Amino acid sequence: MIRAGRIKALAGERLRAALAQDPVWRYGRVLSGNGEVLRASGVRAPIGARCLIAEEAGEMAAEIIGLAENAVLLMPEQGGRGVGRGARVRVETAQLAAMTGDALLGRVLDARGKPLDGGPPPQAGTPWPLRGVPLNPMLRARIDTPFDIGIAAINALATLGRGMRVGLFAGSGVGKTTLLGMMARHARADAVVLAMIGERGREIREFIEDHLGGALAHTVVVVSPADDTALARVQGAYRAAAIAESLRARGRHVLLLVDSLTRLAMALREIGLAAGEPAATRGYPPSVFGALSAYVERAGNGGPGQGSITAIHTVLVEGDDHVGDPVADTARAILDGHIVLSRAMAEAAIYPPIDIAASLSRLMPQLAGAEQMRLAGHFRALWVRRREKQDIIDLGAYAPGRDPLLDEALQRAPAMEALLRQDAAARVGLEAALQHLRAALGEEA
Repeated sequence: MIRAGRIKALAGERLRAALAQDPVWRYGRVLSGNGEVLRASGVRAPIGARCLIAEEAGEMAAEIIGLAENAVLLMPEQGGRGVGRGARVRVETAQLAAMTGDALLGRVLDARGKPLDGGPPPQAGTPWPLRGVPLNPMLRARIDTPFDIGIAAINALATLGRGMRVGLFAGSGVGKTTLLGMMARHARADAVVLAMIGERGREIREFIEDHLGGALAHTVVVVSPADDTALARVQGAYRAAAIAESLRARGRHVLLLVDSLTRLAMALREIGLAAGEPAATRGYPPSVFGALSAYVERAGNGGPGQGSITAIHTVLVEGDDHVGDPVADTARAILDGHIVLSRAMAEAAIYPPIDIAASLSRLMPQLAGAEQMRLAGHFRALWVRRREKQDIIDLGAYAPGRDPLLDEALQRAPAMEALLRQDAAARVGLEAALQHLRAALGEEA
């Protein structure tokens, strides 16, 4: 009787939901197309609404990206090939949502939420708005708890806080992928959400199998490879953020890894230019930088009773130019800290090649104790002085005794480099990292 009553109640809920919806489908027509953008008339829906376009094989999903006089601008999720003039268009939903839940843990999904790992569709039934739910900044919990990322150099010298948004700045081929895998495996987080946006298809399986390993069990991977459309790449990044937000709302402490923020910006640029926005800095429309700020703000601590999202956004820099790139420059301004990878250190076989002099955690002073702040400051001073004088040292022009700080830097160089070096399989927690920092500076407790 109880089961029959429950089934009857569910049927009643579904009936009420169906009656609340508009039972009439209103169709528009495709007028023209230019590149990946279609113009359609007779469609009344806001920007961001999802539409379905009739074609020979069925219906093709598209999103409204702009409005024109007596028409809307549509961008198909999988490209416009196969759409003809006069094709019927109907609005499916005015607000896109991602299905979330614990069933997603351990799964690999595409930008549309479909499984890529060969398993059945995940039984996740909690919808979450794809573009997120804004949080009142006055209700967010303050960042006052250190986040153990498991990397010695970061834990000791650029301590992160639970709920921080951090940029990982790197050129190509300096060990970014390996470091991301170390973070996913070693971080003290309840769940990990990994967004692989615009990655080469070959690298996706390699990363999941070689770098994630056992961490996949508590990780949700959202993939939008390089051959995906610009709209799919954007939706992949938004889907990963929506999944992380849903977990945070249920009290989880989540690590969100987005690789990369640069490719998200490129996809947003492609959509903006296709919608007719004017190009500005290096071809990026002004709306791109606003969209990046809004995306980064989705991470952070939640409100009362909620968890946190600690986000690591990778930023690809062209030619190791960490200053001239507009996306990198914007990311520095909107993030809570940045970790910079050095090509020179990678060439010297120091892995992970974290450039301590260029890396910064803006919240470290309120997360680390006075002793750690003093030791970290002294470490940086020694590291920078040795780097500044490396040319005259290599030439043999430096005589010991002239610069006491440089003399100490040369004396402690092997121990300092040992702190920065870390095997990919090894994990170094917060307390162990502090012990290594004391040992490197000869102040063992």
